[in-house]
Amino acid sequence: MQLSDDVTKQFRLTAEQKSALERLGIKTIRDMLYYFPLRYTNISEIKLIRDLSAGDTVTLYGRISKLKMRKAFKSKIPMSEATLEDSSGTIPIIWFNQAYMAKMVHDGDNVELSGKVSEGKHGLFLSNPELKAKNVLPVDSHNSLFGSDKESAQVYGFPIYRETKGITSRFIYHSISKIISTGIVQQIPEYIPDDILKKYNLPKLSTALVWIHSPQKENDAQAARKRFSFEEVFFIQLARKIDRENYEKNKSYPVTYNPKDVEDFVGRFPFKQTGAQERAIQTSLEDMAKQTPMARLLEGDVGSGKTAVAATLSYAVIKTRPDGKTFGNLQVGYMAPTEILATQLFENFIQYFKHTGISIGLITGSGCRKFPTKVASAKEPWTTISRAQLLKWVANGEIPILIGTHAIISTSVVFKHLSLAIIDEQHRFGTMQRKKLVTKEGFAPHLLSMTATPIPRTLALTIYGDLDLTLLDEMPAGRKPIITEIILPEKRDEVYAHIREALKEGRQAYIICPRIDEPDPDKEMALQTRSVVAEAKHLKSDIFPEYEIGILHSKMSKEKKEEVMNDFSKHHLHILVATSVVEVGVNVPNATIIIIEGADRFGLAQLHQLRGRVIRGNHQAYCYLFPNSSGETALKRLTALKKAASGFELSELDLALRGAGELGGTKQWGITDIGMEAIKNIKMVEAARNEAQKLLSGDMELKIHPHLRELVEIKKLETHFE
Repeated sequence: MQLSDDVTKQFRLTAEQKSALERLGIKTIRDMLYYFPLRYTNISEIKLIRDLSAGDTVTLYGRISKLKMRKAFKSKIPMSEATLEDSSGTIPIIWFNQAYMAKMVHDGDNVELSGKVSEGKHGLFLSNPELKAKNVLPVDSHNSLFGSDKESAQVYGFPIYRETKGITSRFIYHSISKIISTGIVQQIPEYIPDDILKKYNLPKLSTALVWIHSPQKENDAQAARKRFSFEEVFFIQLARKIDRENYEKNKSYPVTYNPKDVEDFVGRFPFKQTGAQERAIQTSLEDMAKQTPMARLLEGDVGSGKTAVAATLSYAVIKTRPDGKTFGNLQVGYMAPTEILATQLFENFIQYFKHTGISIGLITGSGCRKFPTKVASAKEPWTTISRAQLLKWVANGEIPILIGTHAIISTSVVFKHLSLAIIDEQHRFGTMQRKKLVTKEGFAPHLLSMTATPIPRTLALTIYGDLDLTLLDEMPAGRKPIITEIILPEKRDEVYAHIREALKEGRQAYIICPRIDEPDPDKEMALQTRSVVAEAKHLKSDIFPEYEIGILHSKMSKEKKEEVMNDFSKHHLHILVATSVVEVGVNVPNATIIIIEGADRFGLAQLHQLRGRVIRGNHQAYCYLFPNSSGETALKRLTALKKAASGFELSELDLALRGAGELGGTKQWGITDIGMEAIKNIKMVEAARNEAQKLLSGDMELKIHPHLRELVEIKKLETHFE
């Protein structure tokens, strides 16, 4: 057996199991070994049924009864059902897509089950629990709960792995145990230098792989997780620092401007700049005056003035008059995530620059009639022109500012002298994309990446380790704070009445749902969550029949999403029912109310950004949170959202409150759950940064550590930065 072996050729698997492993990203033996447990079952997690709450992850001991197999009424999904009873009460059990469970256990069996407590229409139930052991003694009748199962007595606790349809945690555990028993982990070369392992008391790789899957005691599990947490951040830091070093090898076009010109430009804004904006502009201009390219992340809440900062830096660029013997006038490229947002920025820049007499271009990738290529002049309204003409004017420098989508970095777009690249909400704009901005002569633009996504400091230091961080932590004076309320079910009609009054006054509203389609009983906690499609139908037929309601979600085509947002921004729609895809989208100042259904299912930072959709206008804005759960933890998090003053504060709190597997690291940032554990520890992040810097200071190409270099390249691919 080799680490690179296809896992499907080393184990006898069904077609469903092969498909399930592919969904989990497990293709090779190495992938299987690095599929780490979410947690471990141990005695401290055991609870009585009477003490359960929705959302709890527990181990229960009890007697099985009322066991049966059936199919769900609508979806026809096969399932097993039973009742578990202990000395304190009973709770229903549902195994979705696991009809075979009805054959694995029998009425009267005493079992040990581990799983998550969910809440449905008829109360609490145990959803897809894992059968850990049969014929165990009841929880209240024996001191040694694990003593009746020989296998469980060998380890500190059973590892619990993330499951998917067709693959159980127990299957993964036994498969990994079989791999470890071959001795293959002893053959894997150690890639972290010994001095780093000793300095931070980290186990060697071979030891850590055994301990993380089969810990003999709690300290073993903790030590292994610490090692892999550290190494993931360490890899990312190495990759980011190598990227930064390579980027700074390029030359840049220095921005030399008259400070009075910039002062005059800022003075034309219809608002007074905040101190944070002034500091961000000054720091960036100092960097842009150098002959090495700036690489900076500007982070600020929705409405904190990032676009105004970007416009000011753009003005400094176009006012620079360098020596014509070397190059001509400088240019700015501004990339937005959607076509409609690019169009809105285009319109805003026309207003910012109308006194300058310059031309501003807009280019998108659709080529559709609704969003054609455009060019604007301060002397005339914008004019639709051919794409070829626009590209010609960009190439010869006649258009100093070009705004667009990812089309800006396509091979057909060639700038004459691109001095500043502004990237708005492009989390995955990485090394390969930057290379497209570097000219053949080795000139690279200054880079300003902007985000309204609240990012914890440790996460920013890790995933954006190659960028300098600037915070806009002040809001413009006079802006009304959003009124945020947590709404219990009996108050729903009052909120609808408020929305109706707002709609009569000409306002608009967002309604956010966690799901797109009808609930799928195969998913935990899905039975009571609202979906976009069903909620829009319900609102139109029963609540707001006199108003136009639109829907927006990720399964719609790019063109359809743009069309819906365009209709909403032009007030052709009164209510927009959507998933969280609107958290980064066009600004609609007239939308003053947002309802977030299943609010406890979203992270605090995400809730804060969704709430920011209704902060743009001059009217009082409202955010109503409708939680699915009334549990103490859920309400505590939502209360924090209600009271918090900034997204930065919330992002740190969210990181502290949410456990491993709940942070969404893999999906959003390319970091695994175990890596996100490290992100919660500022000392570990700083240690990893320091060690990466020291290692690279004498060996930037990692020639002395070839195995480490290989894994760093793998990590760069996994984090979507290549």
